[in-house]
Amino acid sequence: VQLVESGGGLVQPGGSLRLSCAASGFTVRSYAMRWYRQAPGKERELVAAISDGTNYAGSVKGRFTISRDNAKNTVYLQMNSLKSEDTAVYYCSRSGQYWGQGTQVTVSS
Repeated sequence: VQLVESGGGLVQPGGSLRLSCAASGFTVRSYAMRWYRQAPGKERELVAAISDGTNYAGSVKGRFTISRDNAKNTVYLQMNSLKSEDTAVYYCSRSGQYWGQGTQVTVSS
């Protein structure tokens, strides 16, 4: 099982980013896939999940969208209307058991 995130970077408040999580060793359509984030000095928190449906943390609902492309075996997190408090390392996870290395998202002017 391998998960590789990409797409992070520096963006201004109000901007957008799309994170990707390329999976190998299993098929993403068969498992619950999740995005977490961890800001400096804070605990890791669940941001979004996808299985039969989707679920979001209250702080990102309406701004973030999780999706998957079964043909590419990849999970995405589209992040719009970004705020400074969205700054964190974002991690892709399979059911909270397997993790990627994380990708840094920094929202700053």
